[in-house]
Amino acid sequence: MIRCLSVAVLLSLAPLGVAAQGAEVAFGGMRQDTSAPVEVTADALQVNQSDGTALYTGNVLIAQGQMRLAAPRVLVVYAQQAGRIKRMEATGGVTLVSGSEAAEAQRADYDIEGGKVIMSGNVLLTQGPSALTAERMVVDLKDGTAQMTGRVRTVLQQSPDGTAPQGQP
Repeated sequence: MIRCLSVAVLLSLAPLGVAAQGAEVAFGGMRQDTSAPVEVTADALQVNQSDGTALYTGNVLIAQGQMRLAAPRVLVVYAQQAGRIKRMEATGGVTLVSGSEAAEAQRADYDIEGGKVIMSGNVLLTQGPSALTAERMVVDLKDGTAQMTGRVRTVLQQSPDGTAPQGQP
């Protein structure tokens, strides 16, 4: 989950209402070697040679390095080069986990060549008792950052003595 909230998130919080229009978060655990092999497991597979796609359905789990993506349906689009994946479109309720960080959304589009994951539809990002929600989140896997937009809501839990909970910034 979020190892460190950026100053932009902290400055965007209203004193009592914790809603903001947009926020940028540090996403250190989501750094990813986009050249690492991609492993996909699912209940079923349909391959379409004419348009260069593969549709995985049922308990789909995609692994690349430390990153795991789970969804009921994932469409894999291959690049012109044989054997290279261009992008993946996951739908039906998606969970993205990398190390200790995790996010959920209705949809995730993973541009492997560009190293970006765009999650949309009721995005939820949590770390321990703290949480961020938004309509859309763009994760840059190369530099480990994320941009959240669309009525961002942040809930930061504090310990009784006013310090951040253990493991929080």
